[in-house]
Amino acid sequence: MKLTKRLHRRLLPFSLVTLCFTIPCFTPLCHADEPAPQWWKGNIHTHSLWSDGDQFPEMIADWYQSEGYNFLALTDHNVLSEGSRWMAYSKILQRSDDGILDRYRARFGDAWVETRGTEGEADYQVRLKPLDEFRYLVEQHHQFIMIPAEEISDRGDGKPVHINATNLAEALEPAGGDTVRQVIENNLRAILEHEKAHGREVLPHVNHPNFHYAVTAEDLASVVSERFFEVYNGHPGVNHLGDDEHPSIERMWDIINALRQTSLNVPPMMGIATDDSHEYHGKPGSRPGRGWVMVRSQYLTPEHLIRAMKRGDFYASSGVSLDDVKYDAESKTLSLQIQSELDTTYQTKFIATLAKADGLIDEHRIGVTVATSASLQPEYTLTGKELYIRAVVTSSQPARDPSFKDQKQQAWTQPVGWESP
Repeated sequence: MKLTKRLHRRLLPFSLVTLCFTIPCFTPLCHADEPAPQWWKGNIHTHSLWSDGDQFPEMIADWYQSEGYNFLALTDHNVLSEGSRWMAYSKILQRSDDGILDRYRARFGDAWVETRGTEGEADYQVRLKPLDEFRYLVEQHHQFIMIPAEEISDRGDGKPVHINATNLAEALEPAGGDTVRQVIENNLRAILEHEKAHGREVLPHVNHPNFHYAVTAEDLASVVSERFFEVYNGHPGVNHLGDDEHPSIERMWDIINALRQTSLNVPPMMGIATDDSHEYHGKPGSRPGRGWVMVRSQYLTPEHLIRAMKRGDFYASSGVSLDDVKYDAESKTLSLQIQSELDTTYQTKFIATLAKADGLIDEHRIGVTVATSASLQPEYTLTGKELYIRAVVTSSQPARDPSFKDQKQQAWTQPVGWESP
């Protein structure tokens, strides 16, 4: 007993010193350094075998992580990847190829891949892993995270209306409506109520408006609570360029914001680029790696990423990278720093909608190119005639995996200069 007390007295000072260095310090004198904001690359429109994609979700996440992405949202139609789900192997093969299960096992191991029934028979099934189970295999601190999300797939007036909701706590049922605008409004209302009820940041955005030419610029302008839509979607079937009767998506963006900045007097719509990936085996279709967002945030968390996007601190890309995007409200100057690649030139167009002296606009003043630049540090100072200014940077290099003919690599910044002093 005496020996124990003597040993305790000898060890006590060491133990206290050890605790002082190992227990987190919560006093004002002890704090971590503030991380500097940095750019994080992510895709927030992705499909897997949980709906109409053709790959296992963890294989998809592994691809994005290995390709240098920092965040990924799986957005399967009207479902979150949660709970128990088994899928007939025959249906998996119909979507993919004979080697899909072998590649799955080769990447994650026999112990991870779960099957039941008799191989080669109709009852043979493979278990689809939920996000909360597989995310621990692919997420890496300060490098890569998964965000729960859903593509709410609805219809209005016989047309498809799809809205993504990123960072959901639970799946939301399509809200319905008689018209396209009602469907957007009703689903957006449900998303915002979900955000408030669960006390979490949720990002809603309208998908591919030119898909079946379902959503018009007037529809998107009128739903004033919606601030985000896809200015680029990598699916080849979304009619990105429009046709003789329908505007291109980029032209639509300016029409939306012309209406918002005049007759409606509300903040402009911001543009997102996504993959809308379904196909992961090299076949034709909507493949990964075509479109993404670059978000500037101090922390790689869903909340901080979404808050940054709601502030407009992000840009959309299909291949061009920017080192900096800055808007100086005092001088009313938008400036960019383009990350250059070897043997590549860049053209930056500064695009605005111009108001007439009476404050009105006409078709010929919507989405006007007010300046162009071949500099790697282009900038534009507003003259007072612009309702807003945005920039699109186009590379001389073709898209690495084009979704439409003659596509070049691009980057789109968000509209600025519209804010009241």
